[in-house]
Amino acid sequence: MIDLLLSEAIGDIAGSAYEFSPTKDYDSVQLFHPKACFTDDTVCTFACAEALLQHIDIADNLRTRCLQHADAGYGGRFRQWIIMPDAPAYNSYGNGSAMRCSAAAWLAQTEKECIDLATATALPTHNHLEGIKGAVVAALCTFHLKQGRNKDFIRKEILQKYYPDWATLAYKDFHQSYKFDVSCQGSVGPAIICFLESKDYTDCIRLCIALGGDADTLATIAGPMAYAYYKEMPSTLVERTKQMLPPWMLEVNDGVTL
Repeated sequence: MIDLLLSEAIGDIAGSAYEFSPTKDYDSVQLFHPKACFTDDTVCTFACAEALLQHIDIADNLRTRCLQHADAGYGGRFRQWIIMPDAPAYNSYGNGSAMRCSAAAWLAQTEKECIDLATATALPTHNHLEGIKGAVVAALCTFHLKQGRNKDFIRKEILQKYYPDWATLAYKDFHQSYKFDVSCQGSVGPAIICFLESKDYTDCIRLCIALGGDADTLATIAGPMAYAYYKEMPSTLVERTKQMLPPWMLEVNDGVTL
């Protein structure tokens, strides 16, 4: 498997056009809508990956890379944190921690290392217990799937353990009622269910977008899970995504390998 980080970037780009123009119609989803672009999800994911690869401070690198892409669509508190070099973590439980952690899963050799790395990517800003948990759970799903675990394991051993309120639900149970939610508690569980009920990588991304919520982030969280499990992504999506990313991201992508 190659282009591991692109499993996040494709989801982000595909969902970007629907973040504030939501749809519940699966069949209407365009994966590369004319308005599609990479957002803060991808900038933060690649910044965390770069920091882990180079063994540099994650907070410093998040600030550096995010300032280079100042118009990527950051949340208000995160934007303030970026521009204040000495600002502490602000106890967030937003889904920003869960969307930027995939490198922890790809780089980790053990479950403990995965947890430690995912926690490290969350802590600069998302030091609330739910913020940390969101990153850990998203990373653990991808980690165990790359190790060969199946969907039953993800539902019973991860979803049930960390988000029991979501574990008994099917996609159809909340598809129509689901609302825009930027918390880890309201994003990670649904993203996992989109993966669990998907047929392939592309189907997973479409299911995330068709929830009508925080589309790019849901697809960002679930995309790495789908790639870890299905072991393939359409080459057309991979190539179009590479054309949309800056050189530094492509270099980081090449550095994250199994």
